[in-house]
Amino acid sequence: MTFSQGSRSVLDYVAQTDFDTIPATPTLKRIPVKTHSLTLNRERLQGQDIVGDRQPTVDRLNVRSATGTIEVDLRKGDYDEFLESAFFGSFTSDVLKVGTAEKYLLVEDGATDIGQFRRFTSLAVSTATFRIAPQQMVEVTFDCLARDMVQDNSTISAAAATAPTGNEPFDTLSGELFVGGTSPGDKLAIVTSLEFSVQNSLAPTYVIGEDSAPAFEYGMAMVEGTMSVYYKDAALIDKFLNETETSLQVAVDDPTGTNAYTFNFPRIKFNGANVPLANPQSRVIELPFVALKNNTEGTNLILTRS
Repeated sequence: MTFSQGSRSVLDYVAQTDFDTIPATPTLKRIPVKTHSLTLNRERLQGQDIVGDRQPTVDRLNVRSATGTIEVDLRKGDYDEFLESAFFGSFTSDVLKVGTAEKYLLVEDGATDIGQFRRFTSLAVSTATFRIAPQQMVEVTFDCLARDMVQDNSTISAAAATAPTGNEPFDTLSGELFVGGTSPGDKLAIVTSLEFSVQNSLAPTYVIGEDSAPAFEYGMAMVEGTMSVYYKDAALIDKFLNETETSLQVAVDDPTGTNAYTFNFPRIKFNGANVPLANPQSRVIELPFVALKNNTEGTNLILTRS
């Protein structure tokens, strides 16, 4: 008897034409993943009848949706369509901005050692969370919402899935972070970590007569994060105290030094400046921030591929 092993699992995807339409002859693309938790959810309808014996008699499965996270080490090329889904935009001349264009994917979870496949349709990224810190890869968690899931004993693609790019994951050894500009004097060499997210607040919209949503609703594109820096002086604390708007830019790369992704927040405000005394070692300032729309760029976040 064979049980499915995680090491024999694959995660493949293809972009859908729109929310409802899967390509007629899809060719899947394979992505490297660390973990994922994609699963089908069925709401329950429970009866409330009371007949004296204390025992329920009605429990039904109701509407369907699929949720879960996909955790990856970010690298050039492999996750660009997931990033486009999170940004509600498309790369144009290697530049991606937060926009209003929805993007949906079909994602297939393959247990290849037992020949079983779970297919998630009309999947979109509700929240993308990025974690950048020394001595680790650049990590991204895609928090996803899908319309439905189908279990199958064969893949949807007639052709073999396109292999991952083979690019190395990004780290921070060649990374750079700037606040207030991009000149040498704006470079910060005291940052211990940077975490930020793009939040779309996706939710299914159910209607009478359908067990899965005919569309998703979404909210504002909230880009928020926290930067932790060594407590060296009052410069960043003063930006919080004086409610001074500034900019933030961080670049990450792989060992080749030629595949950088640069995240540019053209207009941010710090919403705090906590300086806890946590231990006898170095003190750190915790700086939560929000990214606001910059009228010149027309966006609150720009991702540029080298």
